[in-house]
This record gives sequence, C-alpha cells and structure tokens, in this order.
Amino acid sequence: MSLKLFDLTGRRALVTGSSQGIGLALARGVAEAGASIVLNGRDPAKLDAAAAGLRAAGLTAEIASFDVTDPAAVEAGIARIEAGIGPIDILFNNAGVNLRGPLDEMPDETWRTVISTNLDSAFYCARAVARRMIPRGRGKIINTCSVMSMLGRPGTGPYTATKGALGMLTKAMCADWARHGIQANGIAPGYFSTELTAPLRANREFDDWLCKRTPAGRWGELPELVGAAIFLASDASAYVNGHLLYVDGGLTSVV
Repeated sequence: MSLKLFDLTGRRALVTGSSQGIGLALARGVAEAGASIVLNGRDPAKLDAAAAGLRAAGLTAEIASFDVTDPAAVEAGIARIEAGIGPIDILFNNAGVNLRGPLDEMPDETWRTVISTNLDSAFYCARAVARRMIPRGRGKIINTCSVMSMLGRPGTGPYTATKGALGMLTKAMCADWARHGIQANGIAPGYFSTELTAPLRANREFDDWLCKRTPAGRWGELPELVGAAIFLASDASAYVNGHLLYVDGGLTSVV
C-alpha cells in the first residue's frame, strides 16, 4: 500500500529545460514512475531527440517549445498544453544557466540573463500553472534549487543570487498556494556529472577540491536525483510544503 503513494500513473508533468542534463533525468524518472511528460526548451530539435529517447523506452512524452523567460510566451504555452494535451498536475521549474565571472566585472547583460533564466522563468511558469491548479484544488510545483541556495563560491554571483531567491520563492509559493492543495518544494542538487559540469570535472584541481569537500567523496550521478523527484511529485509528500530537499552527498552538512 505504501508504494502506491509514489505511483504517478495518470499524472502529467511539465519539465522546463528538459532537453538534456538534470531536466531530462527528472523527466525520465517521473515518467518511469508512471507520469506522462511534456518536455520544454527553446530548441525544438533537441526536444524532439529527447522525446524520441523517452518514447523508445516505452514512456509517454510530448514537447512544448516556448521561451520561459517571456511571460506572454509562457502563458500561451501553458494554455496550449492544457487545451491540447491535458491538465498539468506537476511542474518542474528546471530551466537554468550559470554564467561565471567576478561580480565587480559582471556585465549588466550577463546579470540580467541569469536572473531572467533562473528566477523570472520559475515565477512565470508557476504563476501560469497555479492559476489552473487552484480551481482543481491540487498540484505539485518542484523548483530546481541548488546547494548555492545557501552557499556561495567565487565567480558564481548571479547564479547564487538566483538560487537563493528561488529557495525563498518556493516558500512564498507555499505560503500563497498551500491552502489550495498545492505543494511547492525544491530539489537542491549538489555537484552532479552533467554536460554542463564537464569542464569542472576535467579540471583536476577543482575535481580534487570537490571530492575532498563532499563527504560522499565524489560527484553525484543523475539517477540519484530521481528518488527525490518522485517523492516531491507524488502523494508521498502530500504534507511536505515549502521545503528544500538537498541531494548533495552531504556537502551542505559539513564545514
């Protein structure tokens, strides 16, 4: 009986930024738990390839290509999904970018790009989806936060600012929407092996520092995020709200 709490059969999940990396891993994980998936990104060709991979594994996947940093495009995209594919039961706000550099040399355009991609998009998508979840009296919103939601590192100022803000936005979503049957929570990954972290993993000095800094002694692997994703997307977390679940090999627990 308890295992049924994790069953996502009959649910539909929209995952932003899901043509590769963490987003695609989250999409695959909840699809394997029974959910129908809608992949989102700005590159239709990459989305088609990602969806084809999921379908080849016997999973249900559709695509919806729209710019999550554009509020009008978000509202139109969500409306098309709800009208043409079906209601969105689960939203994963995963779209993100990390543009590094010293804060004192940070161009305005770089700052705004990171803020828009990592923070504004989560608000736009959650607002559009919540407006439809509220009348239904149920829904799940899961924001991809980070260990940088509570820690800083040189050269990551815009990213750290957005992930800290996203953690607090998650709590604000809980405050506003919990009474409507919506659970808003965050997954906060540590350092995972992805396409985007390949340069860091190839940097022997950084790799050595990270493995020594992390109690687990290694980088995370994408399948290790799936359990947290299924938990927060399922009935198993029905009374969990406004919470950030760190999946970081213990990184944020030690000094």
